[in-house]
Amino acid sequence: MKHSFSFLLILVISSCSQTKNIDRTSISDNESFVITEISTDKTYGLTSKNPVEVGGNNGNSGPSNERKYLNMLAGPNGEKISYFRAGSCCPVKSKKGFMGYAMLDNYRVTWEGTIDTVSIYINMYDKGVLKAPVGFTIKKD
Repeated sequence: MKHSFSFLLILVISSCSQTKNIDRTSISDNESFVITEISTDKTYGLTSKNPVEVGGNNGNSGPSNERKYLNMLAGPNGEKISYFRAGSCCPVKSKKGFMGYAMLDNYRVTWEGTIDTVSIYINMYDKGVLKAPVGFTIKKD
């Protein structure tokens, strides 16, 4: 039983950790969330202890909700961002996850004029109030 659980956990982690580059210009504007405020919490979305919660594990909408959220963000001065999924990490307790736990997704975000990327941690299983992380702004239509 213990070996079966370990094998299953490794299978889930490895199947979710593939990196994909996403060209956000290919995602239509109707595939985004409405975000109206920027968080004042310096950890919101920027640490695995306080991930963005986009909800949506019903019908496999979690990955889509992650992109909808990211598509609403802009750089600190309104710059267009780009992002890629760096992989899964960091198990967190979740009633909607597998056996009471879910893995977070880590996205690496950048924008024109910056050298570094910023990690944003997203929980696609649980739902919370959506805000832009400190250092980001909200995309204007």
